[in-house]
Amino acid sequence: MNALFASVRYLKGVGPRREKLLQRLGIRDVYDLLWHIPRSYIDRTETVKIRNLPVGEVASITGVIETVRTSVSSRRITVIKAIVRDDSGVIPVVWFNQDYLKNVLKPGLQIFVRGKVNPGYGQAEMWAYDYDLIDKDKTAAEPGIDPVYPSTEGISQKVWRQIIRNALEEYAGIYPEIAPPGTKEKLGLLPARQAFWGIHFPARWEQQELSRRTLAFEELLLLQLAIRREHQSLRDPQVKGVKNIERDDLVSRVVRGLKFSLTGAQKRVIAEIFRDMEDERPMNRLIQGDVGSGKTIVAALAMAKAVSSGYQAALMAPTEILALQHYKTLKQVYPPDVRVEVLTGSITAKRRDEILTATAEGWNHILVGTHALIQENVVFKKLGLAVIDEQHRFGVSQRALLGQKGFRPDVLVMSATPIPRTLALTIYGDLDISTIDELPPGRLPVKTLALRESGRDKAYRFLLKQVKQGRQGYVVCPLIEESEKQDLTDATALYQRLQAGIFRDHTVGLLHGRMKPAEKDRVIEDFRRGKIDVLVSTTVVEVGVDIPNATVMIVESAERFGLSQLHQLRGRVGRGAEQAYCILLGNPRTDVGLERLKVMERTNDGFEIANEDLRLRGPGDIWGLKQHGLSELKLTNLWKDSDLLHITRDIAAQSVSLPDENRAIQQLLNKKYPPTENIAAN
Repeated sequence: MNALFASVRYLKGVGPRREKLLQRLGIRDVYDLLWHIPRSYIDRTETVKIRNLPVGEVASITGVIETVRTSVSSRRITVIKAIVRDDSGVIPVVWFNQDYLKNVLKPGLQIFVRGKVNPGYGQAEMWAYDYDLIDKDKTAAEPGIDPVYPSTEGISQKVWRQIIRNALEEYAGIYPEIAPPGTKEKLGLLPARQAFWGIHFPARWEQQELSRRTLAFEELLLLQLAIRREHQSLRDPQVKGVKNIERDDLVSRVVRGLKFSLTGAQKRVIAEIFRDMEDERPMNRLIQGDVGSGKTIVAALAMAKAVSSGYQAALMAPTEILALQHYKTLKQVYPPDVRVEVLTGSITAKRRDEILTATAEGWNHILVGTHALIQENVVFKKLGLAVIDEQHRFGVSQRALLGQKGFRPDVLVMSATPIPRTLALTIYGDLDISTIDELPPGRLPVKTLALRESGRDKAYRFLLKQVKQGRQGYVVCPLIEESEKQDLTDATALYQRLQAGIFRDHTVGLLHGRMKPAEKDRVIEDFRRGKIDVLVSTTVVEVGVDIPNATVMIVESAERFGLSQLHQLRGRVGRGAEQAYCILLGNPRTDVGLERLKVMERTNDGFEIANEDLRLRGPGDIWGLKQHGLSELKLTNLWKDSDLLHITRDIAAQSVSLPDENRAIQQLLNKKYPPTENIAAN
């Protein structure tokens, strides 16, 4: 087993020079090499003659390179064009932004290419997805499925295949089976050894898919065991934390002062949180709910309970905009005797020192801030509750650092992005989960319309009509300034165009991430007070901007955004009593892009949207889950393999104890998921 973690240097075909190249890709030992999965495959069993290539479709050809030409487009994109000939004709094959290929592709070489056939200008051309230079000693007609690996300059695909083959021959047989005996057989899965061979060098596509599913099971089970290890340490009955016993009626006063009634879901979640807070064991709970479901007021009541019990509370948000929004909300919700302060990077040094001193002495009850809260000089006298908003934007280590500010404080995590429950149990396996699955009564669903860019004038005329009625609106762009690489609407140019054009009799504002915090605050405050009619913004408005009078949002280049992000953006409107509208402008070039916009038109349900986004894109892109292990999954399709998610979770949960006695499994766990300093242990 230890041999799996031996340096790749000593593997046949590697050596010191190639070891350094492999390290660029994070490959340090044999284990890493076995899990260096092909990014695609070259299937020589299905090639097409050049004269029969279907325009508009993906196809594969084999031929000889006649000429190679390199040019640079007006947008500074390197274009390499090779003329490839077979016995039926010729076709230009094009590669974009792959500068190194000019030293690889040479006239006279035999090449296999897979790509999309486009009409071109007068002659069809192929935009290459994958290619492979055919060895002189390998017959062009020789069928087979060859792996294509993620690479770095200096390692050819031929070398990759030989190195991986050497690793498989020597080490695949010693890879440990981590599932209980008989489990994989019941599921129709392969032994690990066969699965590694099948994923790297499949003889048939059916073998590749079964191998992929087997290794998906392996990596999911390892992740579930790691989560269970973390969860068990958090549930250690020996670990004692904060026990909240209210000394006054602060919570009741806050509830009585609300201008609205709590929903049934909010009351249920509050009861779950309070039950945790009254227990000696440290609370580690996630609140998730749709946009506008009222998570902030639930957190505010939890913090009120902590203050009422003689403790301090902290609320950490990912951006200054969101931190300031929370600060203003809490100041409105709490009576004057609850002292709330906000700590951001933009306050003066003198004011910062005053806040830090008052917090360290226990004078401040609640401190709101960004990641500035986890700096060493931020000290609490008696921190009892740490609330972390927008959890997916913070790493586990940052969450732990906030937890260290007190003696094992309770921790409450708020996620504004709804996550399918099964997935949430995996992502947040170390947390108990509460779901607010009910919106406040009387809230009108936002009406959403997807338009092609030809409908832009219609969209802006509608926004103008709303502005003339006294409403406000957002225009969201993906970029701040013009990009030479992507033809996206530029926020600064659009702001200038709208102010000088259709909205010349109204006030247009601009908001983006490169502005100084004080400048951002001023723009948002002007928008809140109605001094700005239309706010042109980048995605900085995705969270934390709450303007009830804003009834229209136009999203430019909407096909560039993911579903969950579009849903978050849409959540900025419809926060008042008036009907709100979201117009998505874009020309999606793919079926997936088109489907995303149709989903947005069809539903306002964040949980349904999360499921669709999971199906269309996978989890890492959606929730920024670098810290949760899901981004480490190389072969799992969480939509297609959702049954494996359930199965592996059950296997991990049914283990009588963690596999300490199985040294091989323990080594795999520690390699893939090193134990973290969790909050309870702090």
